[in-house]
Amino acid sequence: MKALRILRTLNSSLSSNHSKTHFNSTIFLRFYSAQTQQDHPTTSEEDGTSSSVFDSSQYDDVTSEENSVRSSTWDEKYRERVKEKVFGEDPSKVKSSRILIKEEEKRRKTALLAKTLLEAAMERADEEGDEDKEDEVVKEEDQMSLSVGIIGAPNAGKSSLTNYMAGTKVSAVSRKTNTTTHEVLGVMTKGKTQICFFDTPGLMLKKSGFPHKDTKARIESAWRSIDLYDVLIVIFDAHRHLTKPDSRVVRLIERMGSEANPNQKRLLCINKVDLIEKKKDLLKVAEEFKDLPRYERCFTISGLKGAGVKDLTKYLMEQAVKRPWDEDPFVMSEEVMKNISLEVVREKLLHYIHQEIPYGIDHRLMDWKELRDGSLRIEQHLITHKISQRKILVGKNGSKIGRIGMEANEELRTIFKRQVHLVLMVRVKS
Repeated sequence: MKALRILRTLNSSLSSNHSKTHFNSTIFLRFYSAQTQQDHPTTSEEDGTSSSVFDSSQYDDVTSEENSVRSSTWDEKYRERVKEKVFGEDPSKVKSSRILIKEEEKRRKTALLAKTLLEAAMERADEEGDEDKEDEVVKEEDQMSLSVGIIGAPNAGKSSLTNYMAGTKVSAVSRKTNTTTHEVLGVMTKGKTQICFFDTPGLMLKKSGFPHKDTKARIESAWRSIDLYDVLIVIFDAHRHLTKPDSRVVRLIERMGSEANPNQKRLLCINKVDLIEKKKDLLKVAEEFKDLPRYERCFTISGLKGAGVKDLTKYLMEQAVKRPWDEDPFVMSEEVMKNISLEVVREKLLHYIHQEIPYGIDHRLMDWKELRDGSLRIEQHLITHKISQRKILVGKNGSKIGRIGMEANEELRTIFKRQVHLVLMVRVKS
């Protein structure tokens, strides 16, 4: 009330003075939000060691505490009186416009929800028959299996296609090159057929036609494993090929399409077709590689949005051979879950940390425990080579590693469908 009286005095003095008066705008900002709020206790001094460790269990209570504090906000009548006295607004008009905006927002959300439910119901009707078959236990002598390797240049969309086929996040996806550093497994099981997709690191060919030399063993391993799959998918970015063609990618496609391997079928996938506006440009790309003899089929797909993937899946199902499954279709193995946890954290690292720093980090899984309440405790260490890299990764007062940890923890909870306690520790290599 005292603040309101001061406001009235100041307003009357301003109206009596016909000349233009300059005053500090911060006064109005303070009066406008004059109602008191509870202060959050903060600590000015942060220990360097504690800020470099993220523990998701410390944030569960904080979230609930913040929600309880936010529920007791300032009274709207104080704000309306300030608007009327200081800014000359009519509270009734403001209130009616606010109600109209809320009603319009509610109507829009209702329409969006109805549309989503209708699409889900239509998809459900098409997949009911397949789900009934999946629930049935398939005898070992009736099982069909297929191994599919996905190769291509960096950022061609290999990981996005693997995740879409597997139906969940199994491989990190990023705009940065060389996101995938090792072979990642994604499994799709439909009816009596199981297909294992192997996402590989990006491959390139030099002008001489030989693979690029890499100090790391990941590229060499990818080249050695090419002939081990039943079906090999060679994927490339059609949008980039049209806007900024790369001769190294063309050489890779041509080499894979000309080498003979009687025990393996090879497919060419033109990816990211959703980014191409003119369909005649897409036909040009398909015409460019149509004469390569080793490719059985050519598919135009969008691994991110799923366009054209249905035809590719149908073809792969037809190529399955009679042999026992390699993975349990109903239970996610612990080894697969460990790899997923590493990939999810790595994806967040690549998103928030730039330059060459994320590539030089030694990322290790240190501890994996299933607790009595069914939750998982996952501890991972991020080892840097320099103190300066550690400071960048941790951020001010642990803000960056905290953001990485919170987003990764939330995504792991969604994937594993259980409570996850993620611990991330940043330390310098000794």
